Amino acid sequence: MNLTLRIWRQRTPEAPGAMTTYEVTGISEDMSFLEMLDHLNEELILSGDEPVAFDHDCREGICGACGMVINGRAHGPERTTTCQLHMRHFRDGDTIDVEPWRAAAFPVVKDLVVDRSAFDRVIGSGGYVSVPTGSAPEAHATPVPKAVADLAFEHAECIGCGACVAACPNGSAMLFTSAKVVHLNVLPQGAPERGSRVLDMVAAMDDEGFGGCTNTGECATACPKGIPLQSIAHMNREYLRAVVKGGRGR
Repeated sequence: MNLTLRIWRQRTPEAPGAMTTYEVTGISEDMSFLEMLDHLNEELILSGDEPVAFDHDCREGICGACGMVINGRAHGPERTTTCQLHMRHFRDGDTIDVEPWRAAAFPVVKDLVVDRSAFDRVIGSGGYVSVPTGSAPEAHATPVPKAVADLAFEHAECIGCGACVAACPNGSAMLFTSAKVVHLNVLPQGAPERGSRVLDMVAAMDDEGFGGCTNTGECATACPKGIPLQSIAHMNREYLRAVVKGGRGR
């Protein structure tokens, strides 16, 4: 496959950025999108040019590091992570636009790399549970109904990639925050901080400069792990409950 790539290049956070065009040849349809970028970077290095900076780590669709907007869609044309997107989803001769996440809370560091530490601060504001000191409790000491366990696991699948923010026209982090809130709040182990957790995490989300949710649903459509849109409604109910109870846990 021969492709035309138009990639956002930005040397520093303060420098102006622009789309730069590259021609790449000899791309196999079995390559992942990141392997295709590796191929481009090898050619750039051999020609004495600076390679394109992009985030990646596990390349197994688990870590959530590989965020980029491809042809206007977070992670590209398939509902998966960028590292699991294969070139068979494109055609020979295609022109592909590659950009970083576009959100006020995700400032560009360089090229396709953005600073997503805002997510870490949202999690740190309330993403914990109280545990008694001493030896580890028996695994079956606290019964958890299967329906509750399934709901918690569904939301624990969130990998914090930021696709929901990049896809949202408002740059909202409601789907991400709701996944973290619901994951812990539905479990009995999360009950002591149930109220304070949702209040603190929503406040932290707002402080980071994420936009408001208008229920367009693009976040859930782009989520590679399928976190449902109903999670936001669940978090809103948790928030109202905490406000009525004055932020108390249970």
